[in-house]
Amino acid sequence: MIPSLFAVSDLHVSYAENRKVVDRLRPRSDGDWLIVAGDVGEVFGDIERTLRQLRDRFAAVVWVPGNHELWTHASDPVLLRGAERYDALVRMCRDIGVLTPEDDYPVWAGADGPVVVAPLFLLYDYSFHAPGTSTKEDSLRRAYDVGVVCTDEMLLHPDPYPDRDSWCRARVAGTERRLAAIDSTLPTVLINHWPLVRQPTDQMWYPEFAQWCGTTLTADWHVRFRTVAAVYGHLHIPRTTHYDGIRFEEVSLGYPREWGRRGGEPQPMRLILAGAA
Repeated sequence: MIPSLFAVSDLHVSYAENRKVVDRLRPRSDGDWLIVAGDVGEVFGDIERTLRQLRDRFAAVVWVPGNHELWTHASDPVLLRGAERYDALVRMCRDIGVLTPEDDYPVWAGADGPVVVAPLFLLYDYSFHAPGTSTKEDSLRRAYDVGVVCTDEMLLHPDPYPDRDSWCRARVAGTERRLAAIDSTLPTVLINHWPLVRQPTDQMWYPEFAQWCGTTLTADWHVRFRTVAAVYGHLHIPRTTHYDGIRFEEVSLGYPREWGRRGGEPQPMRLILAGAA
């Protein structure tokens, strides 16, 4: 069997119900790869334990951080902040054989290959403004006024950058250079915890939350970089959509109260590229 490429995100293993779902995640055949598109958990040890568990099962695991991995919780023995926390997560992943946005992009050689699998870490810059606003300041003020404020404002520290949007812009600039250097004959799978385009946030109950969900700087990346599938999470709205004729896969499990409403046993592992006999 030629291996397949699967994806999942937002496992949130602090919930016992979600840990049971993770325990059931298995490859469909030898050689399958698994993308983990962020928000494994908040506590460093939980993140490591879960990624190690998945790496023991799959031929390759490709991880990108979500906002929850970057939180600095007082209850977490690892109290690193900002870029230092991210760097520590990357070192941990390398120690257990999990690929990260800091590694060379692997090439998936399945039935539709070769395809460059590109894990990205981009953050957000508040440019998905709340409706009726046109600046970061007004958009944030609206969110605080209506009581829809991401916990990142308290727990996701941008050190050594002055703010999260500066960190985002630095990540976008460096990543854009790397993507531009990929062989122009090769298609890509782009993986980022936050959606590369704003349209998916239109489905959210609280539109003020969109400002914590991405950046307008990546709005054309799926076209520019020959993307066959863009994988993301964060929104907890698992679905397949198409923008500019290109497939976008939101692959989150989400919180038990969310997936429980959908009924049945959750099957969060989404097929991104199929293998063949």
